[in-house]
Formats: sequence, C-alpha cells, structure tokens
Amino acid sequence: MRSRQLETALCEFMNEAADHLRAEVAAGAEVPFDLGARGSRRGRTETPLYCYRALTGEFIAEREAAIKRLPTHAEAMRLLESFDGLDRYLLSVGVDAGGARGRTRAKAALGALMEQVFEEQTDFELRPERLQAALARLEQADLACESELVLVATLHGVAISSPELRLARGLTIAHPDALHGIPEDALLDPEDDARGGHLVIVHAIDDDDPHLAISRGTDALRDLLRALRLFGDGRIALGSLAWRRIGTGSWQPLTLGASPRPEGMLAVTAEQEDELRAFCNLVSRRAPQGNELAWALRRFELGCERESQFEALSDYLLALRALLEPEGPSSGLLAGRVAALCATRVGRAELTERIIAAVALERAVVTGSAQINAASRGLADEVSRHLQALLRDVLCGHLSTDLAALADELLVRDEELEQQGDADQEDADQQDAEHGDAEQRSPAAASAT
Repeated sequence: MRSRQLETALCEFMNEAADHLRAEVAAGAEVPFDLGARGSRRGRTETPLYCYRALTGEFIAEREAAIKRLPTHAEAMRLLESFDGLDRYLLSVGVDAGGARGRTRAKAALGALMEQVFEEQTDFELRPERLQAALARLEQADLACESELVLVATLHGVAISSPELRLARGLTIAHPDALHGIPEDALLDPEDDARGGHLVIVHAIDDDDPHLAISRGTDALRDLLRALRLFGDGRIALGSLAWRRIGTGSWQPLTLGASPRPEGMLAVTAEQEDELRAFCNLVSRRAPQGNELAWALRRFELGCERESQFEALSDYLLALRALLEPEGPSSGLLAGRVAALCATRVGRAELTERIIAAVALERAVVTGSAQINAASRGLADEVSRHLQALLRDVLCGHLSTDLAALADELLVRDEELEQQGDADQEDADQQDAEHGDAEQRSPAAASAT
C-alpha cells in the first residue's frame, strides 16, 4: 500500500527542484549534451546518424549542494529512508547501493527519481505524466511478493501528530486516510461511535508458511499493544476485527477477539516518536518468559482487557503480589514495599495507607459491598499506574528484577537514616542541656541574675 505522506513529500520536492533548476537555466547555466552515433536501418555502409542527448543527471549532480538546501528536501529524504521497498526500487532502476544504509540509500533513490522525472530535459518543466510514472515505479517496488502477508488492524486510544509513524521495518501505525490501498472497512471502523476515532496498524511479514505468518503477525500486534500500554497513560485497545492479505490477493477478515472500551488517550507528539520507537523495540527484545515478571506482565494485560477497573483491581494486585510479596498475602509486606519503590521518603506513609485501602477495596468488590464512586475508581487507577511504572522500569533495566529485595533494601536504609537522625537529635539535646548547665554555673550567668 502506498503512503500518501511520502507521495505528497516527493511531489512537493519535485516541484521545488524543478523551480530551482529552471532558474539555473534562466540564469545562463547550460545542460551538457552527449553526441551519440546511431546506425542506419539500411546497413552499416550508410552514413551513421547522430543524435544529441541531454545529460540531465550530470546537470543535477553538479547542483546537489543547492538542492539539498531546498526546504522540502529533508522531509523527502526522511520518508524515503523509512520506505520498506527502497532496496527493491534501487535494484529496479539499476542503482547498486552496495552495503549502503540509511541516508546513502535514500540519497541514491531520490537521485534516481529526479533523473527519471527530468530525463533528457533542458527546460525542467515538471510534466505530471512523468512524475506519476516515476511514483508508480516506486510504488511497484513496495507491492507485496507472493509470499508476503499484510495485516491491517485498528487501534483505539492512541493519537499521533504525524500522518504515519514507522515503528520498525514492516510495522507502521497511521491515520486511516494516510495510506492508499487499506481495506475499506478499516477506514470507518463501526466501533468508532463508542471509541472516538482510530488509527490503523499495518504489519507486513514475508514467510513461505501463511499459517505461521498469520500467527507471527497476530503476536506482533499483541506485542505492540503491550508496549503502548506500558509506554503511557490510557487504556488502549485493538479493534475486534483485523484484515489479512497474502501477496496481491484480496483482503480477508481476521477475528482478534473482544476488546475493552478504551479510556483516556495516549498522545504521541513528533518529538516522542523516536522514544516510542526505541521503547517498542526494547519491550519486544526483553519480553520475559516463564518467570514471575512474565506472569505479572500477563496479569497487567488481563487487567487492561477488563471492562471495569474494579474487576481489573484483582489482576493488578495479584501482579504486585507476584513481584513484591513472595512470602504470601499473610505477610502484610505488600503495601510497604510498593511505597518504598513508588514514593519518596516523605510520601511513603501515605502510599502505604493507599495500598492497604486498595486491598480492602478489592475485598469489598468480592463481597459486593464496595462503594462505586470517584474515590474508589481513583484508587483502582492508582494501583494500575504503580504496577505499570514498575513493569516498565524493570523491562527498561532501570530497576532490578528482584523488586522485593530492592524494596527491603530501601526500607532498611530508611530505618538506618531515621535511627541516625534520632541519635543526632539526642546528641544535640544532650549538648543543649550541658550548655544550659554550664551557663547556670558560670560567673557571668550568676552576675546577670
């Protein structure tokens, strides 16, 4: 499928480049020519025919520095650099990029596009039919091969400021109207009435086994959803229906299962795009397997799937117990350990009380006696945010995986500091008392009285 953003950026750049090159010609610059001989149809004995061929590529290359300074150049290069079909396009136009990567490949592709658009021209008028032909060739390089699976899903509870956000090779989130060729049903999701708009996720996988590709694709969607839920506030959800296409075949529906109504909104600014890209990659690489962290992460995801935050509260507390209370709930250590990791020394007593209240709220939910109000909802949300922060910091390597031991270490350190503070206060009181006694015994004090 074709990116409208890339197409628009290239059209704007070509218009600006044409204006610049025409101005160069008007100022007296001359396009070099090559004189080539061409044999006569009547045979080699006849006088050869000669033709002049404008060396447009050389003329453009000599002005590379000025073209790079055009305002639209940087955006065109940025989008070409992330174009998934870039290698196939370079091969199709006969450009050997060797082991080049990143901007070098994008530079070669942009040069090839300009040569195709302005080939053998001396007036540098931008002809729409030539521009469209060049863009079509670029698009052709991005068409799926026969074994490629493309998945399209809807994403709710996320807003991005750019039309498209490429997270990894073959994985993009975008506004529905930013792409050509996505399924019509993905443009207007019927769940929008309840969810307030959506984005689309496009994921391409090349695998000879279509069943394995579908399994890998749906796993990638879940991995992305997990990363987004850990990245920021807001309850994010996938649509219940996705679409798949193998090669150049037709789109087929794919059921992902029921998903909850999203709450809040994760807004990703242009400045946060690199951070989100790196975070998604990190979460994917460091996904835990078969341990307490993996279990707690799964419980967090189950909580995010619940329709009610009060139902989710048990999931969140179970996850926190797995991470912070290996001795079991009867130990009563959970609240203090959460406070040690999630609050400053000044706020630990208050957070300890909040976690104790959350445990009591969970019990009230079980017995049906919970008071459903803004305060109780806020308490349930607070527990989810503390769990989210702990999971995120462990996966990013900011905290040790042994959270219980880390919390106990912090609590012992606080106790030592408090004891040291008490001892210092006792010494100060003793010194004040001794100073007072000395004053009473001194002649100056006696004469003053």
